[in-house]
Amino acid sequence: MTHDHDVQAAATPADVGVIAQLAFGSMAAQTMRAALRLRVVELIGDKEMQAADVAAQAGAAPQPMGRLLRAMAGLGLLQERAAGTFAVTPAGALLDSGRPGSLASFAHMFTEPAIIRAWEHLDDSVRSGDTAFDQVFGTDFFDHLKQHPDLSAKFNAAMSQATQETAAVLPGAVDFGRFTRVMDVGGGDGTLLSAVLREYPDLTGVVYDTEEGLAQAPETLRRGGLTDRCSLVTGDFFRSVPDGADLYMMKSILHDWSDEQVVTILSHCRAALPPGGRVRIVEPVLPEVVDPETAGLTYLSDLNMLVNVGGRERTRAEFEEVCRRAGLTVTSVTPLPGAEPFFAVEAAIAE
Repeated sequence: MTHDHDVQAAATPADVGVIAQLAFGSMAAQTMRAALRLRVVELIGDKEMQAADVAAQAGAAPQPMGRLLRAMAGLGLLQERAAGTFAVTPAGALLDSGRPGSLASFAHMFTEPAIIRAWEHLDDSVRSGDTAFDQVFGTDFFDHLKQHPDLSAKFNAAMSQATQETAAVLPGAVDFGRFTRVMDVGGGDGTLLSAVLREYPDLTGVVYDTEEGLAQAPETLRRGGLTDRCSLVTGDFFRSVPDGADLYMMKSILHDWSDEQVVTILSHCRAALPPGGRVRIVEPVLPEVVDPETAGLTYLSDLNMLVNVGGRERTRAEFEEVCRRAGLTVTSVTPLPGAEPFFAVEAAIAE
């Protein structure tokens, strides 16, 4: 008798490496978090430094600091130029909060205990379909942010940094020129809308979000010289979306919510749309079948939505279905090269 496992190819060292890398994944993340908290990358800067000097400036013990720096070099964040002497790599430089294009806030947020603790209960969420965060913290993620303003500010900064690539690509990938006023629903600190308004000087805009979501938006608009072309409106998109725009844009909003909640948000956008108006959804669009070559971290993001906020990433068919239920028809799905895995999903009022 032949058992299925008898005919499977034997595991190679590379296969063993895959499992080992996954098993050590959370340790790699905590190595990065420790480096951020000790400001290692900022201390080294553009020069080479010996481990003992980094330790002295960070207020750390020399021998353990040397071990941390070696681990960072093993992860590609630093390079050991000579024994005990380290320099920052281009990837590591992204952890310097003072550099343009920094991902330090993003890395801080996604190694934050508030994000990680619910992941320890992923199996429970898979069994039940319930959001583990709510069980662990006794409230939902966004209410938790309201109760912790410092964490909310970190989250806003992380979302701003996570939007940089898309903001650089979106204005050139899809046409905004046929619209007059864009409303960024759940637009946070205004990073994405600012990029669009800079590219299209005839457009005006509105960032619509909660009070917590908009906390850093005035500074973003001031920095971009856009205060006179963009207004900030506080509200709750589960209750209503203001009218007065002919394009309603949402980036990384719908994936936070269940299908029923998404239909509510889209229905409010639909109610505000003038004739000829459009809704533009900027999110990953999952293929019908997983392609390991292009999957990236999208499916981990999908599980993050499950454990932390109760949302999900969606396929084109799933976007079409929630739009249909909200009285909208998807008219185009445009990939955003350079901001993979994001797409621009455009929808019009259903005939």
